[in-house]
Amino acid sequence: MKSVSAFANCFGGSLFFGIDNDGIIRGIENVQHICEVISNKIRDYLDPLPEMELIPHREGCFEVLQLKVCAGNYTPYYYVGDSQRIAFIRNGDESLPATAEQMVRLVLKGANKTFDSLHTEYKAGDYSFTILANTFKKRTHQEWNQKYLLSFGLVNDRGCLTHAGALFADDCPLWQSRLYCTRWDGKTKRDALNDAEFTGNVLMLFREAMNFVKSNTKKGWKKLPNGRKNKSEYAECAVLETIVNHLIHRDYTVMGGEVHLDIYDDRLSVISPGGMYNEC
Repeated sequence: MKSVSAFANCFGGSLFFGIDNDGIIRGIENVQHICEVISNKIRDYLDPLPEMELIPHREGCFEVLQLKVCAGNYTPYYYVGDSQRIAFIRNGDESLPATAEQMVRLVLKGANKTFDSLHTEYKAGDYSFTILANTFKKRTHQEWNQKYLLSFGLVNDRGCLTHAGALFADDCPLWQSRLYCTRWDGKTKRDALNDAEFTGNVLMLFREAMNFVKSNTKKGWKKLPNGRKNKSEYAECAVLETIVNHLIHRDYTVMGGEVHLDIYDDRLSVISPGGMYNEC
């Protein structure tokens, strides 16, 4: 039942009855009775009830039963038993109790909401968006309009910032919006040649990350028939795409983490808190 909870809370999955842990088919008897037992246990021990299917298979002279659990839309799915109520998640081949951060994501998923769309108690009138307005004009060649705050989902209809709005405010109040940059001496994390820490507006973090890369990587040039062409150690467009992805897709429900930009002699590494998209 804990595995059923974990499958429903994550990407779905199947349990097979009649096959041992070594993958050898042993078969089961009285498939109909086992189906009834499993259905009853799911009704007794899972809340809410996940979408699942019991599929019998015949392999030679053996009968095997597949319990197929679909990824749920009404997370979290709790295992209710042993005098406890716990939501499980799948981690490799294990079903483990969800952490506090994973529970937040499960609740948001079940409510069909995202962290950035949730409103805060910060009043939009108390914050300015100069950095956003200037960046918008530079990128789109259009004038910024305050009405974009609502259409972009940065404020709600009551004039409060959403979490997305808080991230783009000049004085970002979300302390988990942080960036650590380090230029290491060599190919491992041994001695730091340079480091910096930034907190606040997500566009400011992006700008500081790009500046840190430019200041801490090598620059070369390529000889041309009529001159030379300057060449950076890393293509700027690739660095830009990498940093943008990590700032956008980091899990801001993780409070004790930050985006890390590490530059070594042979590589550039960017790490952000959280897992892959939709990971539980």
